[in-house]
Amino acid sequence: TVKEKIDKLLNAGFIFVVENSEWVSPIVISIKKNGKLRICVDYRKLNKAKKNDHYPLPFSDHILDEVAGQEYYSFSDGYSRYNQVRIIEKDQLKTMFTTPWGT
Repeated sequence: TVKEKIDKLLNAGFIFVVENSEWVSPIVISIKKNGKLRICVDYRKLNKAKKNDHYPLPFSDHILDEVAGQEYYSFSDGYSRYNQVRIIEKDQLKTMFTTPWGT
């Protein structure tokens, strides 16, 4: 269920309960091809309010050229891959979402 997925994210420390924030977005539930639930957050209003960064992303072949032959590489596993990189503290409240069980 959606509640179980939210509780799992809470228990893993990927999300936390917030009492008050000027930013709040609704969740949207979709069903994957395998029948499992996918929890999404509708950040369209947040996207409209944010300042656009005009930072061009490098091409992947340029990145590969830079790391080729290096001694160390970074690896992120596929489990909860969207939660692998923390959002900086000053922006965390902007990612707040609401559920029937709270925010």
